Amino acid sequence: MASVLLSQSQHSQDETLKSRNKQNKIVKKINKLKILLTVRENLSLSDEATRILVVKNGGLANNVNQEDLLPLFQQYGEVQEIIMLPRKQYSFVSYSLERDAEQAFKKLNGFLLRQCKDPTQNVVLYLFFVKEAPPSALASSEMPGGLHIIENFVSEEMELSLLQLANLEEQTENLGMMKHRQVKHFGYEFKYDINDVDVNDPLPLGIPDVCHNFLHKALDLGLVRYFPDQLTVNQYKAGQGIPPHVDTVEAFEDGIMSLSLGSQVVMDFRHPDGRHLKVILPRRSLLVMTSDSRYVWSHGITPRKSDIVSNPNGQGLTLLNRGTRTSFTFRKVIRERGKNNAESVVSDSGETLPHSSPHNSPHSDCEALELEEKHVHKV
Repeated sequence: MASVLLSQSQHSQDETLKSRNKQNKIVKKINKLKILLTVRENLSLSDEATRILVVKNGGLANNVNQEDLLPLFQQYGEVQEIIMLPRKQYSFVSYSLERDAEQAFKKLNGFLLRQCKDPTQNVVLYLFFVKEAPPSALASSEMPGGLHIIENFVSEEMELSLLQLANLEEQTENLGMMKHRQVKHFGYEFKYDINDVDVNDPLPLGIPDVCHNFLHKALDLGLVRYFPDQLTVNQYKAGQGIPPHVDTVEAFEDGIMSLSLGSQVVMDFRHPDGRHLKVILPRRSLLVMTSDSRYVWSHGITPRKSDIVSNPNGQGLTLLNRGTRTSFTFRKVIRERGKNNAESVVSDSGETLPHSSPHNSPHSDCEALELEEKHVHKV
């Protein structure tokens, strides 16, 4: 019996020693990372508890995303924001309450987020309190000038009719099959190799009659000045996206409309001065791009299977899974190609908008890929 008790005591001591050694390793690692984040990354770390945590090894450069972090950190309180920065090995998690951040700090320091066959590739999270974080990347109420979003623009019954009209599961004369999506054209075929249409080669089928009522509604509301004569229907699976671009200035009039059916999505708008806004496009909503949002801001969709957005009540975050989204994009073709359609458009700052835009071609990592990869990419 004595030998058994001695063995148990020895085992207990060994476990205590292992735990102590593990804690010492974590402390040593934390001290090293603290210097790195302060000196190299110029972050304002705090020895006192704050509402904001910087999460080392929880960044995009570690192949970690918001969807990985939100359920983990939500265990300890209401998460207000998760901010990810390009090419960084850290992220920021902001809590509503300081005590919740402190609880997460205690529980998740040294947490093994991802275990790999090669232990050196394991993703282990190390947390620090920080005094401030970069601007939020969440979808907000701020929108580019000239951008309009009308929620519930069509009814559920109309949505069903339009999806049946699209019929993108079957091959038809006007249906093109791109590598990562299905696309259908009415009025004119949108040619992705030139980001334009052939004005001398109209399609047999124009804008479907079922669309006319809500398009006239958009005209009556003053959202656009022209009745469209070109429609492109695209279907996007969850995980697919669109690189940033501006629709060709010389090809289409001011006022491009896009109807989102089947699922919501977050669209990214980027200004040449560096501003970046995320805008939620709810299911059955109409997006209208005019003026600055049409000619100056680029628009695109980040390829991912879900979006993290603020709760409707403004308290905390929620994760919205993307479904299959079908977009109906309506444009008015400029037939007289010598016409400078943008010269008559005045920006929000009172300046005449330029005739061409530096965003006419995508400016993303997909630029070097084949043509189809330029226009739709996926995770």
